[in-house]
Amino acid sequence: MADLSRLPSLIQAQDWAAAERLLRRAAQARRAPPEVFYNLGKVLAAAGKPHQSPPWFRKAVQARPDYAIAWFELGAAEMAEGRLRAAYAAFDRALALDPADRDAQRTLARLSLRLGDWEQAARLWAPFADTGADVEAAVARYRIACETGDWPTATALLAKLRADSHTRLLALQAMTRTGRGRLSLALPS
Repeated sequence: MADLSRLPSLIQAQDWAAAERLLRRAAQARRAPPEVFYNLGKVLAAAGKPHQSPPWFRKAVQARPDYAIAWFELGAAEMAEGRLRAAYAAFDRALALDPADRDAQRTLARLSLRLGDWEQAARLWAPFADTGADVEAAVARYRIACETGDWPTATALLAKLRADSHTRLLALQAMTRTGRGRLSLALPS
């Protein structure tokens, strides 16, 4: 196995080419640890080669199926490549492995909205909405209520969003994204 003792200093210096060479050598080892594959994926992304990252994150999770952060990064890489269903599966696995990972939960909630999985989106956004201060969660809950035809909830959420001058534009954007045709353009002055 390659000596990785220089890796931290190469990463700190952002010497991505040297870090990549070192990690590629280490990845060729018969029993390369999953951390090598993970770090190679991260270095490739940092070096401006994000399209080369997903296979390395896949190798990391294949070598260690409980590697939550590698599942998260695989999801991010898949999302960047436009493979939303693959990204969804990876973030779902990351969240299953680390239920306290709010970044994975929020990203999975966003993907649920994009994929039109309203039931899953509602479940994933619920913990964020409990605080009452999370504007993105409130907008998402409004959109979900519209998409599912829950008009009493949609009306109440819209009233809250429209009442705050900071969230009016977000409310208008959410209204125009819903597919149920209820669009009220009368915003309070």
